[in-house]
Amino acid sequence: MGDERTAVDGDGSAGDSRREELVRAALEVIAERGFADTRIADVAARAGTSPALVIYYFETKDNLLTEAVRLAEDLWYDCGYRRMAAVSGAAARLEEMICTTFMPPADVDFPDLGMLWVDLWARSLRHAEVARVRQEFDARWRTVIAEVVVEGQATGEFSPVDPGEFATAFSALLDGLAVQIALDDPAVDPETACRISMGFAAATLGFRWVPPELAGTAAGSAFTES
Repeated sequence: MGDERTAVDGDGSAGDSRREELVRAALEVIAERGFADTRIADVAARAGTSPALVIYYFETKDNLLTEAVRLAEDLWYDCGYRRMAAVSGAAARLEEMICTTFMPPADVDFPDLGMLWVDLWARSLRHAEVARVRQEFDARWRTVIAEVVVEGQATGEFSPVDPGEFATAFSALLDGLAVQIALDDPAVDPETACRISMGFAAATLGFRWVPPELAGTAAGSAFTES
């Protein structure tokens, strides 16, 4: 352990790389086993190092959880932004955001965020630092949603609702549906969650959206003038 610490302290870039390896190992283990059944020793074994080094970097298992969720969120946002950039119009970008939430592409390497968030929410109820990080993540999510709303209002696609209030309501809807999917609720599959979310957004923001199964029929295209 002494040699590992010396190497870390003497080379910042090596230390950053090692820390990222440990976070990725924690993400894999927590996603597989759940936070409650994950031990520091499990993360160390996955990373091929000692439990003492994991504690050296993160101090507590709660810190491992928040850093693992942070990594998963960053991977998710990277994917979401790429998908949003590939389409035109705020409504289409909102739909890509929803699809990335419930039906992420198979070639993107990040775990089920729903289960990670369930673990994070549970810990945040009794641990102030985890609760602070949870608030940070929620604020980021609402900001991304509000930015799309502002964009749509600027181009005339969306009606003049309050972007912040919409983001609060919409993020709660998406999170709630994601939890139901994570819990294998038979009434909520990813396609249903996408349809409910886009229906709510269209009704609230004042654009017309046609479900994919109707697009191309007499109903017209997926997005039409309200």
